[in-house]
Amino acid sequence: MTQANMRILHVITTLDVGGAEMHILSQVRGQTARGHAVRVAYLKGHGTLEADFRAAGAEWVGCVSSGAALPARLWKHLRWAEIVHSHLLKADMATAPLACLAGRRRGLVSGKHNDEQVLKKPLVSLVHGAIGRLPRRTIALSDHVARFIEEHGRVPRARIERVYYGIDDAAFERAAADGRARRAELRAALGFGPDDVVFTCVARFAPQKAHDVLLRAFAAARAGGDPVAPRLRLLLVGDDPFGDGRVRMEALARELSLGGACVFAGIRRDVAALLGASDVFAMASLWEGLGLVFLEAMAAGMPVLSTRVSAIPEVVVDGATGRLVPAGEVEPLAAAMLELARDPALRARMGAAGRARVRERFGLARMHEETLALYARLLERS
Repeated sequence: MTQANMRILHVITTLDVGGAEMHILSQVRGQTARGHAVRVAYLKGHGTLEADFRAAGAEWVGCVSSGAALPARLWKHLRWAEIVHSHLLKADMATAPLACLAGRRRGLVSGKHNDEQVLKKPLVSLVHGAIGRLPRRTIALSDHVARFIEEHGRVPRARIERVYYGIDDAAFERAAADGRARRAELRAALGFGPDDVVFTCVARFAPQKAHDVLLRAFAAARAGGDPVAPRLRLLLVGDDPFGDGRVRMEALARELSLGGACVFAGIRRDVAALLGASDVFAMASLWEGLGLVFLEAMAAGMPVLSTRVSAIPEVVVDGATGRLVPAGEVEPLAAAMLELARDPALRARMGAAGRARVRERFGLARMHEETLALYARLLERS
């Protein structure tokens, strides 16, 4: 079996906008471009990205349900596939036993995109330790996630391989450059001025992203009396398709009297351009498997302000490509906001260093080739 003719099935929990989903979309583009046949199944959700996956070359994309109908709907795709690659915890747990029953264990792969905190619960960890050993390889997107899955997911380290996310940095740089060229226009549409210092966060409104901490830090920075404080602006891009996270954060912004200084932009398709028109990427994550959006921000030439947790220090070099502060703490985050807002030269140096780091370590072709090579090794060893 060679890499030239693999049949690959990706199974993921949802197909809505998120880091894991965008990562798989990129993988599908790379895999179909190299001649592989790809199908994509998801368990629930709105399927927001279905059309994007079809445009990426997937020959079939569809919802197979997360209930009793799942085995029947997924079966024919499992029997078709030579590689079955599941992503995210619910899809992993549903896919692995079915793939084995379908005789597809030889090419069964699990993708771990986050340090899923639920695995710290003893019963969940125990169950995962049984089902999580069914895949012949588990791909972790960072060294941190690999260690986490070994410890809390009870997967032997010898079965785990780390493959960093990769992005098309050149394409992202071009799109960000367009945003810089249209800076005044994009800002005016959001109610921001040309001299405002815009902090942008692109993330789902999930507890993991700690938007409440970010909002409180932003309010504290604006209220501190610093000369730059009146020019601070916060742009929040994203939504919460499965909960009320955005609604609650909008209520908090009103409670903090942020007014037009904080804009909730919803889901946008021009993220790179928005980053190009911004000054700092900011996210107050409580944990991250890696954070694809950090790579995007760095490719766009933005300094990153985030937290010193999980895999973030593998991506963002504190003091070189951005600032990392303790998670869950408002004052250090507010202080770092003011530091970056005061110093455009510092922002420019960090942004340039971030672009260089993405080019050196997080390239798209590397990710595609490492993943396909792993697939091919599994099939050859069978």
